[in-house]
Amino acid sequence: MNPIRYEHIKTCKQTGARLGIVHTPHGSFETPVFMPVGTLATVKTMSPEELTAMGAGIILSNTYHLWLRPGNDIVREAGGLHKFMNWDKAILTDSGGFQVFSLSEFRKIEEEGVHFRNHLNGDKLFLSPEKAMHIQNDLGSDIMMAFDECPPFPATHEYMKKSVERTSRWAERCLNAHNRPQDQGLFGIVQGGEYEDLRKMSAKDLTSLDFPGYAVGGLSVGEPKDVMNRVLEFTTPLLPADKPRYLMGVGSPDSLIDGAIRGIDMFDCVLPTRIARNGTLMTSNGRVVIKNAKYARDFGPLDENCSCHVCQNYSRAYIRHLIRCEETLGIRLTTYHNLHFLVNLMEQVRQAIREDRLGDFREEFFERYGFNKPDAKNF
Repeated sequence: MNPIRYEHIKTCKQTGARLGIVHTPHGSFETPVFMPVGTLATVKTMSPEELTAMGAGIILSNTYHLWLRPGNDIVREAGGLHKFMNWDKAILTDSGGFQVFSLSEFRKIEEEGVHFRNHLNGDKLFLSPEKAMHIQNDLGSDIMMAFDECPPFPATHEYMKKSVERTSRWAERCLNAHNRPQDQGLFGIVQGGEYEDLRKMSAKDLTSLDFPGYAVGGLSVGEPKDVMNRVLEFTTPLLPADKPRYLMGVGSPDSLIDGAIRGIDMFDCVLPTRIARNGTLMTSNGRVVIKNAKYARDFGPLDENCSCHVCQNYSRAYIRHLIRCEETLGIRLTTYHNLHFLVNLMEQVRQAIREDRLGDFREEFFERYGFNKPDAKNF
């Protein structure tokens, strides 16, 4: 029995977006879903109990960072990541590939793996498909990601073709090195940049290996939004309809809705927690920069349309005061609100799919949020 199973519930007649349930060894969650990122076995400033209260059913942690600190052996000795961090719902771990390529200026890619330097102390490190699987097996996540190359944008067709071929070979090595297929599902990652022929090649290679789920990688790396949407339009139909589809590293509200319309089930991003620490908030009426002076005497909630604990109990003036004074509580409150906003947004998306009106929902949301304006500000 595959540890990861996708159950299709409904397809939106208006857009083709799909509603489903992903079943894992640590519970099930409805899709489309946004996954809060807990890089170092914690979603910054949030407790597992708070994440549960806001409705999160799965979170993401990072293989590379946990390998360095505290070490995958320590997490294994603790009984796995779930017990270590006191989280009893689903966990997805990425392979560490993105961090290798984004954090280290000095790296050398070989067929065997990647030589690079520790971003903390400069020590020489080596990460291979086999090593990435060993670390994730120790972590005990429900969903593991294959080790892939994360090419830059833009990249030439020639470079991208070689990268896709290497990623396919690495994917097969990951499958062969995976030691816990009975209770950990391994997802393949489709690469290929903006090139349709290479996306087709990558999808063909990976689907032949019969992973229990598939990610679309290599997006949200600097390309325009219209390029991302175009790539999704020709890539998601190449992926099996009976398995989860995961768009890596995407978390802006407009991209979550547009991704769901194009057949994506799972999303993750550090965006909501990162901008929260700077005092930037997602609200039903657009972006709010709480440090602005106009909120100094604003005793209303962050978002009058939000039901989260923060909006029900704290004012804009108070949160502005906390953020300006660099108080930890301020960061906790803004982080809670932003995560709740995206978790709740995906619940609204799922409800719109149930009611066959996701296209209408998108237009209403974009108009209210200001995405339709020529000078619209994104995150």
